[in-house]
Amino acid sequence: VQVVESGGGLVQPGGSLRLSCAASGVTPSGHAMGWFRQAPGKEREFVASINWDGSPTYYADSVKGRFPISKPSGGNTIYLQMSSLKPEDTAVYYCNTDGGPIASTKEGIYWGQGTQVTVSS
Repeated sequence: VQVVESGGGLVQPGGSLRLSCAASGVTPSGHAMGWFRQAPGKEREFVASINWDGSPTYYADSVKGRFPISKPSGGNTIYLQMSSLKPEDTAVYYCNTDGGPIASTKEGIYWGQGTQVTVSS
């Protein structure tokens, strides 16, 4: 399984960014995927995840209502639409999957390379 993220960058507080993640080498029926992040000096933490068929979704309390996760039907690409960004959202964001169909808040074994998101004025 290969996992590739894109879409990070520098944004001002209150701004928006959309992260994308594409996975290959997975089962034809699709699989659950999620996002984690790691800020400097902190442990990696769960952000959001989505089931193979797009529902249900799970969110960390810190991003609920601000970072909807989506997965268009029939594909193995997910999106994290980040809005109302805060400086504390600054981190490297990693896409993650265990290759299975069921979403959770736990880390899977397949990771992308990470994409930097910096929120600063």
